Amino acid sequence: MHVICKRKEEMKGKTYAKWYSGEETYLDRAGAIPFLRFVVCQKFPWMDLAFSTKLGGVSEGVLSSLNLGWDRGEKRENVCENYKRVCAALGIDYRKLVLSDQVHDKKVLYVDETYCAGKDIVKKLKGVDGLMTDLPGLVLATSYADCVPLFFIDTRTHLIASSHSGWKGTVSKIGQETIRAMQARGSKPEDILVIIGPSICQDCYEVSEDVAEQFQSVYGTVCCREILQEGRMTPEGEQKYQLDLWAANWYQLTEAGIPPQNIHVSGVCTCCNHELLYSHRFTQGRRGNLNGFLFLT
Repeated sequence: MHVICKRKEEMKGKTYAKWYSGEETYLDRAGAIPFLRFVVCQKFPWMDLAFSTKLGGVSEGVLSSLNLGWDRGEKRENVCENYKRVCAALGIDYRKLVLSDQVHDKKVLYVDETYCAGKDIVKKLKGVDGLMTDLPGLVLATSYADCVPLFFIDTRTHLIASSHSGWKGTVSKIGQETIRAMQARGSKPEDILVIIGPSICQDCYEVSEDVAEQFQSVYGTVCCREILQEGRMTPEGEQKYQLDLWAANWYQLTEAGIPPQNIHVSGVCTCCNHELLYSHRFTQGRRGNLNGFLFLT
């Protein structure tokens, strides 16, 4: 099993492709549990970022085997065991997990020990799609299964953030909201590195005309030439579109002042890699959750 990464030649015509090396992401099988890792993070020994796969847990059936979602119809003890296994493999304290509660909005919250899950792994937050901290040991844990993970690393202040950007979050520009929240705590856009993590690619992501119209309204005609492509016409006469969330997030990040060379697109599609990663679109909702784990060491 290998990870399918998009290459520059597959991104022809995309503005962000000129900054994409095609070697951003790799599958790390060195430990007890496989993780997706990001090459750029190797430069920063004071932090770590790992993205889970479907492998290494105790879940069964369509959730097999490392489901990290609390709302997927699984026994709570199985989800807790999966989190404990992940944390053991990463060498972190599972009691220091800070679990987001994603509702496809754009709220970003600075978190401290108050929000840690504790020994019973309890989610303390409600309605929060973005997490931010500068406290070593706290683990920002955000969930995905096609939506875009946005990971932010301030290389100067060591403030980190993790946000969940589905199509609704991308339209409402949670990426920019996260940058504003970081700026309020002393960050400067030129110091922030952003990773656009594993998520559904444009080829796999068909949306309806009403969704396309929202992107056209927010991002404008020029940007939408890359963000949207006309797709199939349904038998009922409805025009479908192929939506590029990677491009949309790239544009909003550069608009917020992040230098293009500081934005790293993972190039990994959750739907293309459905044997390794959970994909809501591929399974029509019968799936578990992936998580990004971002922390200061």
